Order: sequence, then C-alpha cells, then structure tokens
Amino acid sequence: MRLAPAGLREWGGGGVIALAGAAVVWWLVPVVWVAWAVTGLAALAWFCIAWFFRDPRRHPPVGVKPGDLLSPADGRVSAIERVEHHEAVEGPAVVVRIFLSVLNVHVNRMPCDAEVLETIYTPGKFLDARTAASAQVNESMLTRAVRADGLAFGVRQVSGAIARRIICPVKQGDRFTRGERFGMIKFGSTTELILPEQADAAIQVRVGDRVAGVRTVLASVPMRSSEAAGGES
Repeated sequence: MRLAPAGLREWGGGGVIALAGAAVVWWLVPVVWVAWAVTGLAALAWFCIAWFFRDPRRHPPVGVKPGDLLSPADGRVSAIERVEHHEAVEGPAVVVRIFLSVLNVHVNRMPCDAEVLETIYTPGKFLDARTAASAQVNESMLTRAVRADGLAFGVRQVSGAIARRIICPVKQGDRFTRGERFGMIKFGSTTELILPEQADAAIQVRVGDRVAGVRTVLASVPMRSSEAAGGES
C-alpha cells in the first residue's frame, strides 16, 4: 500500500509511537496476553491512520477523450451549481462539488494536462463539510490553471470540521499531466472542479454519484483546435 508523502508526519510518527509503546508494554507488563492485546490495539490504530493516507496508483478510464476532465478527488458529488461569476475562471461558471468522507482517498489530482496560473488561499471557518454553508465560509485553497487550448478552470480544496490542513505545494508556472497528484486535504473535506459556463461544456455526473479520482470523467469540454488537442495524452 503506497502512502501519501504529505502524511509522513502522521503515519510515520504514528508508526514510531506505536512501536515504542509496544516495546515499553512488553518490557513492563509481565502478562503475555495483555502485552499482545495492547500491541494489537497499537497496530490497529496505526493501520487506521495509514489507511487514511493511502495513495493508490490510478489510470484514466479506457476511451477517455482529450477534452475530458477527470475527477480531482474520490467521494460523492454533493452539488452542481451555476454561478454568475467565479474568480477561478473570471466569469460565469459551473461548480462540481465533491464531498470526501474520512473513508475516501484524500489525494487530489489534476483533471487534465494543465499549467498553474496561481493559487489563492482564503482563511475561514471549519464547518462540517457536509453542509452547504461550508463551501462558502470554510478555509480553502483555489488552484487556477489553464489547459493547453486556453481553457481556464479551477480546483478548489475546502477544509471541513475535522480537516484542518490543506496541502497544496504548487506555484505559478508549474505544469501537471492528467491525473498527476498536486495536493491533499487531511481528513473529511470538499474538493471542487470549477469550469467556465459555455455551450459546449457537458457535465457527465449527477448529484449523488460516487466518483473516483482519475477514474471518473466529471465533464467534457472539447479541445478548441486539433493542434491544442495534441498536447493532451
């Protein structure tokens, strides 16, 4: 099981603490079954932490088109909203919101080949990520990016009541390939894909659908030229 490097402090530190605790128990506790029981609980606790930080290898689905934008996260589609203006695309936009429970993989991935334009951090509250208000007032990190054909889009990471640390070590000019990891949010949270509202944009999911990062096509926006399409893989 591959573990996300962003969680090294948690799963690495947790492993050290679990091993040290088990060693102390075996040294001090004379009753063997008690020592085994404590060791088992320590191992189970570490496994739960490690399971949260799992980072499975993913590949796009068969038949994916150059204009398809893949899901940036695992979870459930909690909302699909259209807004008159969004800073991610500097105009009318459609927002596909994905709720991630503590059981989901929390690594975020780029939905298509793209170059980062900027990142915008917004401090805020830590409401339960399952509430509609959380997407408006919670701490967030917006990554604005552009596809090879000039399509501007955004991926927004939103904290929840438990999630208190957004990981997004990207900067202006960074280039990512489709499905490449760019960050994660520790514990329950929300991830949004923001696209410009345009006639040829087709949302491929509905509210309530379960999606998987890289494996699910969230939307399709045809490439604007054959030359630009050659930049997608």
